[in-house]
Amino acid sequence: MRRPPQSLQMLGSLLVALAIAAIAIAVVTSHFGPTSVAKLDAQEERLDTRVDAREEAQKEREDAAQEREKAAEDSGGGGHSGHH
Repeated sequence: MRRPPQSLQMLGSLLVALAIAAIAIAVVTSHFGPTSVAKLDAQEERLDTRVDAREEAQKEREDAAQEREKAAEDSGGGGHSGHH
């Protein structure tokens, strides 16, 4: 059985991460000014790396949950599930 809240959680996490990245870029730009393009690029790269890491971790958690669900289904669901 698929659980929509996990996909909603992933979407929410992604949106929050993108919002944080956008805010950080805006703050860095306003603080250093548009002349520090190299610093802004470095900050953006670090933020992109964090977002990618968060997405990968979320995917790994979802994959592990699906594997656990499949293993539970394969082992009969454990308990009073009856005959299929």
